[in-house]
Amino acid sequence: MTDGVATSRGDRHRKWVAPLCWATVALEGFDLVVLGVVLPSLLRDTGWGLTPGTASLISVVGLLGVMVGALSVGPLADLVGRRRTMLITVVSFSVLTLLCAFATGPVVFGLLRFLAGLGLGGVLPVALAMVNEFGRTGRGGSVTTIMMTGYHVGAVLTALIGRLVISDLGWQAMFVIGALPAVVLVPMIAARLPESLPGTERATPSASRNPVSQLVRGGYLRSSIAFWVTSFMGLLLVYGLNTWLPEIMLAAGYQLGAALTLLLVLNVGAVLGLLLAGRVADRIGIRPTTIGWFSAAALFLALLSIRLPGIGVYVSVLLAGVFVFSSQVLVYAWVSRHYPAPVRASALGAASGIGRLGAISGPLLGGALLGAGIAYPWGFFAFAAVALIGAVAVVGVGRDDAGDRDTADTTRA
Repeated sequence: MTDGVATSRGDRHRKWVAPLCWATVALEGFDLVVLGVVLPSLLRDTGWGLTPGTASLISVVGLLGVMVGALSVGPLADLVGRRRTMLITVVSFSVLTLLCAFATGPVVFGLLRFLAGLGLGGVLPVALAMVNEFGRTGRGGSVTTIMMTGYHVGAVLTALIGRLVISDLGWQAMFVIGALPAVVLVPMIAARLPESLPGTERATPSASRNPVSQLVRGGYLRSSIAFWVTSFMGLLLVYGLNTWLPEIMLAAGYQLGAALTLLLVLNVGAVLGLLLAGRVADRIGIRPTTIGWFSAAALFLALLSIRLPGIGVYVSVLLAGVFVFSSQVLVYAWVSRHYPAPVRASALGAASGIGRLGAISGPLLGGALLGAGIAYPWGFFAFAAVALIGAVAVVGVGRDDAGDRDTADTTRA
């Protein structure tokens, strides 16, 4: 394909990038909650003999698949093209998710979850790279945060669908439903999603040959380490709180209904935070916004250690949600603007992939605190400390980087 043809296609289909990437990210929202939705049924399936310990292992195996996928698919996208890679990831995740409905036992189910995670792990870095490439100048923060609302919308819809269908159709129906979007998405991606422009994406031949190596050389090593540490902390918070907030609130003396409602309030705050964080980042810069967001997350998490009456606790949890979840998304927005275009998907894949270790650690940390009987109030202090470490780590990126400017395709000499 010549540069002229690529440019024409990119201009003609630019408007499709944001909605199609939003839809693919919603698939990851599906994966965030689907295991929790079907586990009660799986644990009671006498033919499987699934135990809570085995279920936890399946969860970890699935997250490991997502981690490996994020680390490997990002460089693949930089080498062979992001549109083609997006098609591969959506098709593979959808087919393997469908096969989960026909799993005959925990071992097969866990293997399929791992393999599905390989494709799913590549969805996020490719989608983030594309929306930042084709987004309007000056809107790098908001295009990223708006796209990530798809993650939470997908999670909420999956939970609602589970309540409607599992009792009548069984847990298998959830994985059939999870595969159905591909029937529409794959043809739309093939027809409407533009490919990255060759003239931009292949600006540095050395980066094209080995995009991963550029993340740790040419002055990028310090920033890469800072992003990886911060991403680890950010996803530890997301998965740790989503897993254990109701139990911690029960330990604090709240009723079960209130504890479950607070989890919903936390995720409502997440959506509000995503809409707000992007606008703030576009106005004052991605660096001060990210540092400020992690610092505010630490503050409001620590405040949750105080048992508040009435509506006070709901307001506190809402504010914690506003800052906790969008802090991690701001990291992705900063990564997108910090690295040159030919290695952007690799950089996002590394941040997302290494962050998955935090996603695994979050539930383990909360579980350990609960097991020790100190989840309240020390659980909130522990999570606040994690957010503070994220704020300190991201300072290591420095002030003079591309993240403080809105030149998405800036490359370093």
